[in-house]
Amino acid sequence: MDPIIIIGTGLAGYSVAREFRKHDTETPVILITRDDGASYYKPDISEAHAKDKTPADLVQKTAEEMAEMLDATVRTHEQVEAIDREAHQVKLASDTLTYSKLVLAWGADPIVLNLAGDATDRIHKVNNLMDYRVFRDHLAAGSHVAILGAGLIGCEFANDLIQHGYKVSVADPAGWPLAQLVPEAAGDAVKTALAHAGVDWHLGHAATGVHHGGDDRYHVYLDDESHIDADVVLSAVGLKAGTELAEAAGLDVDRGIVVDRTLVTSDPDIYALGDCAEVAGHWRPYVGPLMQCARTLGKTLAAGADAEPGQVKYPTLPIIIKTHVCPVIVYPPVDKHGEWQIERDGTAVEGRFVDGDGQLRGFVLTDEATNKRRDYIKEAPALLD
Repeated sequence: MDPIIIIGTGLAGYSVAREFRKHDTETPVILITRDDGASYYKPDISEAHAKDKTPADLVQKTAEEMAEMLDATVRTHEQVEAIDREAHQVKLASDTLTYSKLVLAWGADPIVLNLAGDATDRIHKVNNLMDYRVFRDHLAAGSHVAILGAGLIGCEFANDLIQHGYKVSVADPAGWPLAQLVPEAAGDAVKTALAHAGVDWHLGHAATGVHHGGDDRYHVYLDDESHIDADVVLSAVGLKAGTELAEAAGLDVDRGIVVDRTLVTSDPDIYALGDCAEVAGHWRPYVGPLMQCARTLGKTLAAGADAEPGQVKYPTLPIIIKTHVCPVIVYPPVDKHGEWQIERDGTAVEGRFVDGDGQLRGFVLTDEATNKRRDYIKEAPALLD
């Protein structure tokens, strides 16, 4: 019996394997990963200091423990070089494996800025636990960290670092933090709270280069010719779905690997979920949608070819941003035709995005206003019902 092969051992890969094993304990399963295969909860990385955890503390189970729990084979430090759809095979550097069904769960890759300078190779990008180990190894007590990007990850790291004795500067070409997710009033509330905590903001200015500055320090130059002196530079400008290997195999890709609500790709024996997948036109690289997909796909893979595949549903799944000095809950509207209606009291912002008929299509809550989350979740429409 050819196995089900899952490429990726992050939250998506391990979650779909767990869900599959709830329904099928016999079919062989192989998971392949480029890293050490440790199981961890990725959102914990950007608040590890707040949880008083080291990188080692974030590991929930080793690859060996996961293999035993799932009754599966976990192949670590292996790179998939190609997918042969006709032969139903994945090609590794030193091996070729045949699959019955293939699941692509390899996640997304950090966007890499095109920067000048002789120190661009020293810029940290934290997209997994291995990256985070390296980043933490370079953090000395009182280090000044320059963060490139004021999106979700940049703001969460700024919050975590500033509250634990580090100096933090954040640069972003946008005019306010979280500009891709929230209206200006909500972003300004986060900016105000983090500035009060000590974050030095450089908004409206893009980084242009990173240079060695002597004494193991770096100069981060901005487009207004100013610069930030820092001990550590962290790039957090966003993610892009990993699509290259799928595209090379002839699968349909757009913002992610294109799948329908059954999570099948343009090949009937290949599925995708998580940060690499675009589900029915939606690319939502967040935990809530991922878990919905894992539950649906686990049942589908176990049901067999003659069964009707499950269709994923996305209820109202707001994004929780862990800027604890000013927490944020946002449900971005899918349809941008409408307007924000804002009420603000200091750093507490209550924002409603309504369409032309006055119907709620999205919302944002910050600070004390987050206490109203349940009311908004009840009122807001599901993303995929």
